[in-house]
Amino acid sequence: MSLIRRSDAPGQPRPDWHPPWKLMRVISGHLGWVRALAVEPDNKWFASGAGDRNIKIWDMATGSLRLTLTGHISTVRGLAVSPRHPYLFSCGEDKMVKCWDLETNKVIRHYHGHLSGVYTMALHPTLDVLVTGGRDGVARVWDMRTRANVHVLSGHTGTVSDLKCQEADPQVITGSLDSTVRLWDLAAGKTMGVLTHHKKGVRALATHPTEFTFASGSTGSIKQWKCPEGAFMQNFEGHNAIINTLSANHENVLFSGGDNGSMSFWDWKSGYRFQAQDTVAQPGSLDAESGIMSSVFDHSGTRLICGEADKTIKIWKPDNEATPETHPIVWKPTMARRKF
Repeated sequence: MSLIRRSDAPGQPRPDWHPPWKLMRVISGHLGWVRALAVEPDNKWFASGAGDRNIKIWDMATGSLRLTLTGHISTVRGLAVSPRHPYLFSCGEDKMVKCWDLETNKVIRHYHGHLSGVYTMALHPTLDVLVTGGRDGVARVWDMRTRANVHVLSGHTGTVSDLKCQEADPQVITGSLDSTVRLWDLAAGKTMGVLTHHKKGVRALATHPTEFTFASGSTGSIKQWKCPEGAFMQNFEGHNAIINTLSANHENVLFSGGDNGSMSFWDWKSGYRFQAQDTVAQPGSLDAESGIMSSVFDHSGTRLICGEADKTIKIWKPDNEATPETHPIVWKPTMARRKF
């Protein structure tokens, strides 16, 4: 008989306790699926983009509508707010990539080059660089100011469905419906690595805000990786749905949102799922309209904003009444966690 207690076995940390999350606010106003969300750097407002072709700016504290930006002629699929300029960037199924000046609320730049719908975008945290990806299977790197298409990151054989930028290599990470994740050398515009562990299309990525790790999600499968080389770390097991969106906060909570409206909350370190539920259906909406299309944590990490197929935005907060006694961790170490 082994003298090591299973729970002390190396490589499987005990999960940290997290309070469960509960619905705080439902925001209505869009007339289509809410496909994109972005929070501004000072955490005062957030933007949403939807199938109604509109971008809306909402007050973070009250949930009230501040502004509607019109100009896209098809679904808005991606949004990003600049940390250094008063700019909001948007992209959509109309192949357009736009830069909005938030002092005048007008489009001041277009970035031309994608041959079909643009589904995702990210801003580099320190360089004036914008990266976009979409149905043509490439990610394009743009000089924000000159609008020059600096690199075309090609290699995927399917839609680029999500991408992330970060300061250190790999500075660009892309997930694709070709079932792979690619890590890119931004300076050279070349692939640094290809992660081929997923069996189905990768629709979602999340980078940890302070650690050098990230997660990728495909149908029924969420995997965690270590930068810079993309070493496999662990599986987050149990969310058996098409994973549309992933988000992580600095409290080590990973959120995954499913196409069927299912939600899971995980401890980032251990892979333990501490909460699983379905989103709260809006009265009058159909079953087909339950789906979580987009998600983002605010900069405090204490609000989770979800964009949904019932045309609403839902804001979730941790339940401050909960304690480790009222919501104990139910956790059994397994050996299954490391498998690819």
